[in-house]
Amino acid sequence: MTISMTSSMKTKALWLAPLSAAIIMLAGCNNSSTPEDSAAADTATDAAPMKIKIATESSYKPFSYTDADGKLIGYEIELVDALCAQMKADCELISQDWDGLIPGLNAQKFDAIIAGMSITPERKEVVEFTDPYFHTGIILIGKKGDDISVDGLKDQPVASQRSTVASQYLQDEHAEADIKLYDTQDNAYLDLTSGRVRAMMSDKVTGIDWLKTEAGKDYEVKGQEISTDEDAMGIAFRKADPLVAKFNKALAELKDNGTYDQITGSYFGTSSTAAAQKAVATGGVKEVMVVDDANVEEQPAKAAGY
Repeated sequence: MTISMTSSMKTKALWLAPLSAAIIMLAGCNNSSTPEDSAAADTATDAAPMKIKIATESSYKPFSYTDADGKLIGYEIELVDALCAQMKADCELISQDWDGLIPGLNAQKFDAIIAGMSITPERKEVVEFTDPYFHTGIILIGKKGDDISVDGLKDQPVASQRSTVASQYLQDEHAEADIKLYDTQDNAYLDLTSGRVRAMMSDKVTGIDWLKTEAGKDYEVKGQEISTDEDAMGIAFRKADPLVAKFNKALAELKDNGTYDQITGSYFGTSSTAAAQKAVATGGVKEVMVVDDANVEEQPAKAAGY
C-alpha cells in the first residue's frame, strides 16, 4: 500500500510541475504592469462622476419654477447644470417645499440646496453656504393707485412667503402690520390679487418678474428697493461638507470663463439685481423627482430663524 501511494504521489508531482510553472509565469506577467498602466486604471476610477442630489423650491420664478409640462426651468436650474458640467458631476434636481429644505438637507434626503436662499446668520448656524452666486433686495408691491407705502403698514394686511428675508424684514421692522405668511410665493400672489391682503413684500427679482405677467399688470412697486445685509444668495450644504469647496471652485471657474455672465445676463441683463428679462428658460436637468415630505420634520420659521 505504501509503495502504491508513493508511486501515485510521484505521478501527480510530474503532472503538476508544468502547471505550476505556467502559473508562476502568468503571475510574473500580471505583476509586470507599468506605472502608465496603473495611472490609467486610477484615471478610469477617478472618471466615475460624483452623484449629487440638489433640492430647489419650484415656485420661485425666475430662479426655479416649472413649465407647462412640469419641467423645472429657470436661472438656478441653468446655473446648476453649468456647475455640474464644470465638475463633471451627475446631478439630480429635487423639487422640495420651502419649509422642508433645510430639515431635508440635514436629514440627508439630498446633498445641497439652491433655492434663492439668502445667506443669513441664523441659517449659517445650521448649514454651510458657498460663495454668493446672486445679490438682490426686497420690494413692497401694491395695487396701482393705492397709496400704501413701507412707512404706512401699521394694521395693514401684508403678504410674504414665510422663512424668507422679506418676511423676516416685516417681522423685525414692521411688527405692527397684519403680517400674513404663505408657504409659496404663488399663494401670496393669489391673496394679493383676490384682495385678501393689501400689499406684498417680496424678493425684488421675483416680484418684478410677477409684475410683468397678466396677473400682475394692475400692481406696482411701492417706494424704493429695500437693501439689507442679507441680500446675498448661496448654495447650502451640511456643515463641513467637502462639496462646498468643489462648488466654490466650479463657480469661480464659470465666472472666469464667461459662462456665469452668459447665464446671468440672459435673465437679468448686465446687473444681477435688474428686472428679469427672460420669462421662459430653455435649460433643465436630466431628472426631476418630487420628495415626499411625510418623513421630514418641519420647523417653525420664527423659532428656527430660517
